[in-house]
Amino acid sequence: MNHFHKLKSVVCIAIFMAISLTCMSQSRKGVSVLGDSYSTFESFVEPAGNALWYFKKPDPKLTDVNNVRQTWWHRFISENGYRLEKNNSFSGSTICNTGYNGEDYTDRSFISRMDNLGSPDILFIFGATNDSWANSPIGNFVWDGWTDEQLKSFRPALSYMLSHVVDRYPNTDIVYIVNDGLKPEITSSIIEACNHYNVKYILLNDISKTAGHPNVEGMKQIAEQVKLGIEDKQ
Repeated sequence: MNHFHKLKSVVCIAIFMAISLTCMSQSRKGVSVLGDSYSTFESFVEPAGNALWYFKKPDPKLTDVNNVRQTWWHRFISENGYRLEKNNSFSGSTICNTGYNGEDYTDRSFISRMDNLGSPDILFIFGATNDSWANSPIGNFVWDGWTDEQLKSFRPALSYMLSHVVDRYPNTDIVYIVNDGLKPEITSSIIEACNHYNVKYILLNDISKTAGHPNVEGMKQIAEQVKLGIEDKQ
């Protein structure tokens, strides 16, 4: 075989390998996250202006998490053969439009960010911790025809969100991750709404935390419990 044919063969092999790798990457299921501080990490959250809790150089009093690979979602994705589609998480955000001290959180609430998640095969919703901590109004469930006033309260905002994402992301596996230690009425409301809309949910248990947030061990526990929860619901 002359030099030209050898070069041609090498080029063909390289092209084939590139195409194969691209196809393999595209065949991996994409995972998106709609979350709060628990799912943030510096440089890995979209849009870029979202508030963060986890940084590459963290305050050791707040957390020992200092690498994106330690986060629950990165662990889950990398260990189970998925790819990240989009992580739209915002530290301190509530499901509803009422946040801490009764402030208007429309600019950061889950229901304001739920259209900006890409085109995931799996969508994790991990929120309500701040609704619980901020003492956001609970309200009563409303299953359709939501008003702006109703969306200032947790239950109607929760039902609005789940109703919307089910329609907005057809053929997507939607999974609600429920933090441990929430107010009982918050947890029970999530379960009721998920059952109403036939959305899978996973109840976390005994997560290790520092300053109320998962530390390295806690992140690992979340990733493990999410994997087990998904397997149990298949």
